[in-house]
Amino acid sequence: MSIWVNEQLDPSGILYSCIACCNEEMAQECHQSFQERLTEQQRSEGWIARLRTVESWDEVPANALKLD
Repeated sequence: MSIWVNEQLDPSGILYSCIACCNEEMAQECHQSFQERLTEQQRSEGWIARLRTVESWDEVPANALKLD
């Protein structure tokens, strides 16, 4: 089972927000939203939005919003 993990990280690499789900389409939409919500100033400071996949809920950060 693939789990898509959307993460928004600050310039020092600290996880700011995280949403995980099993639905790829929902994950892509969430990632697009994360990307669009980053301001130009945040981008220039080094904020990033990334989408990655994991195979187990154990690999999802503990503070993530987990959607089925």
